Amino acid sequence: MIRLIDTHTHLTHEDYQGELDRILARACEAGVDRIITVGYDLPSSIEGLRLADQYSEVYAAVGIHPHDATTTTPDALEDLAQLCRSPRVVAIGETGLDYYYDNSPREVQMESFREHIRLARRLNLPVIIHSRDAHGDTLRILREERIEQVGGVLHCFSGSWEMAREAMEMGLFISFAGPLTFTNARRLAAIAEEIPLDRLLVETDCPYLTPVPHRGKRNEPAYVALVAARLAELKGMALDELAPILWENSEAAFSWERDDAHG
Repeated sequence: MIRLIDTHTHLTHEDYQGELDRILARACEAGVDRIITVGYDLPSSIEGLRLADQYSEVYAAVGIHPHDATTTTPDALEDLAQLCRSPRVVAIGETGLDYYYDNSPREVQMESFREHIRLARRLNLPVIIHSRDAHGDTLRILREERIEQVGGVLHCFSGSWEMAREAMEMGLFISFAGPLTFTNARRLAAIAEEIPLDRLLVETDCPYLTPVPHRGKRNEPAYVALVAARLAELKGMALDELAPILWENSEAAFSWERDDAHG
């Protein structure tokens, strides 16, 4: 039996309202035994933890996306810290930099990113990192804020081989999502081939970035199996060979069921 984990979802998204039980049932049928729902602001972080408390297969990450970096106030950061007292919270994030949309000023994004990493170091939790068109600043901040002390994952990786190599040198995992299955993703596929097996993770980032053959439709956690299958193909492996490695990597990357809640 193949066991997979979708390391990055947004189950709090309005697209899933009223359907979550069916969506999680389909994930289970596809062999997806664990799902991380990732916060992008304070309300979604609170709701994500509520879902994690309700569904045994769901865990939460809490954070403020760079799009909403202007809301990263001291009070908001302390609210995130309080959420992390629950052992159902396995990471801080998503946080990072997005220079493609620039929905928040870049200086504000950078300071929010730094504050999230500092919070993660304070609580000894890994970080889920968003980086779009901001790879140089992302790496610089990760180095300066000593991300190697807590680790984490570059989610929905879209960077260069050089970026991946430097991130791995800092102890980070590299996660691939639906774009890995796109026919025009030759550069991304070549990078995935080069990533060592012990640094790989998979995700959907659902409801976005639906993999082939469902591209154009709403994404959901069951489809992480399609991403994993494509990754296995690129590695010259069977999915049932790669799946246990991905599971072990997720065990190493995240803070599962901590015995003592973080204060």
